[in-house]
Amino acid sequence: MIPDDATLTEEGIAPVGPGQVLLIACGALAHEILALKRANGWDHMTLSCLPAKLHLHPEGIPDAVEAAVTAAKDRYARIFVVYADCGTGGLLQARCAALGVEMVEGPHCYSFFEGNDRFAELADEEFTAFFLTDFLVRQFDAFVWRPMGLDRHPELRDMYFGNYTKLVYQAQTEDPALTEKARACAQRLSLPFERRFTGYGDLAPALARA
Repeated sequence: MIPDDATLTEEGIAPVGPGQVLLIACGALAHEILALKRANGWDHMTLSCLPAKLHLHPEGIPDAVEAAVTAAKDRYARIFVVYADCGTGGLLQARCAALGVEMVEGPHCYSFFEGNDRFAELADEEFTAFFLTDFLVRQFDAFVWRPMGLDRHPELRDMYFGNYTKLVYQAQTEDPALTEKARACAQRLSLPFERRFTGYGDLAPALARA
């Protein structure tokens, strides 16, 4: 059973059960990865997640990934890292290459959910868009509102978000309640709202190759 979002944010998931391939992923992707595993019968894969809160300090991601790979490398035939660059400035890719493991292509999850090619096409016109995924909508307070101090100083909202032109909710699932929560997030940030169903984007073929 998948842990709740608070656990995925703070603790992640330790690898449980047998499998030939270990997926070391961000906790923010746990729901999507497990859904793809079930849909495709990928029983040879075992999921391990690092705490999603690492994204608040992405400079810590390469070391955390290396520690997880080192701890597990003798127990699995293959390890695949389910992170994109995620704000590490190329350091994660370099670390994965040194460790001899592959990772998801792309600059961040917004890109691979949209599809990296499509995200690149839209980059110029959506440079001022603020993106949320299913997980980030559910964890909006933990990843946006509180870390930016908006719970204590809501007057900072315009300083942080005054140059954004819209909030784009990249929906991985068809969930009306989550859409309404995303809309409420846009209202809290005083941004126009756009919902875009992306599904799992490039995540699905990346896992299929693993």
